[in-house]
Amino acid sequence: MTEFAKTILFGESIEDKLIQDKITEFDSIDSHFEIPDHPGRNKSIQMTEDQPRFPRGHFHLDNKKAMALHSFANHELLAIEMMACALLLYPHDTPEMLNVKKGIISALKDEQEHFSLYVKRLNELGYDFGDFNINDFFWSKMKMLKTPEQYLATMSLTFEAANLDFAHYYKHVFEEVDDFKTASILETVLKDEISHVSLGVIYLSKWKGDKSLWDFYNESLPWPLTPARSKGKNFIKEVRRKARMDEDFISRVAQYKDDYIVTKRKEWKQ
Repeated sequence: MTEFAKTILFGESIEDKLIQDKITEFDSIDSHFEIPDHPGRNKSIQMTEDQPRFPRGHFHLDNKKAMALHSFANHELLAIEMMACALLLYPHDTPEMLNVKKGIISALKDEQEHFSLYVKRLNELGYDFGDFNINDFFWSKMKMLKTPEQYLATMSLTFEAANLDFAHYYKHVFEEVDDFKTASILETVLKDEISHVSLGVIYLSKWKGDKSLWDFYNESLPWPLTPARSKGKNFIKEVRRKARMDEDFISRVAQYKDDYIVTKRKEWKQ
């Protein structure tokens, strides 16, 4: 497991990030492991200080499609690296934590598939990963995730939960411009994200004690992240039910408001 995770985290090429080793041994982690400032990346896929621009509509144009696909692919790559880091960071000295690690590995392999699908579609449009700026938003939060509870609250119930909404929304956006290839990829992503979110729901529910899932989630979510970051432009309750969220939790997320701009943006033209 550690060799697999280190190759993904510290390797510099796309091939390193997409290794498909079957994990047969959960060897001991290094208790002195320190989260690196950045994952390994070669020059063509390095993170930049210049933030990428996400297109506000006009998805019938190939360059706008490519910009969106590049952003989606970047999120998948960041998730792959964060999951590899989680494998190296948290202990698995109990049967329960061993199962958590297995769940992370399963999700990581899904993310590898998603990244590959997005990049293949980029290539079909005449672009490659690295043609646009690459940000580090997800990774920049990794050093705050000191415990498995914080990791699952952030990755599963926040970043991946938001993607339930985003994948659902953009699937329909691309269908409306007759790009059914991209829409099909987003459908695959949506189905897989449901199981990734449920991983967090299952274990945070086990670890919450007599607290509500909502309260425990908020306690585990490191500032400055808030529940606003766990939803997209359109809030889809049904997919959250499929991810095993209870009605109280869904209702509280739906009603939660702060100044997070993504959930307050204007309607986008297509």
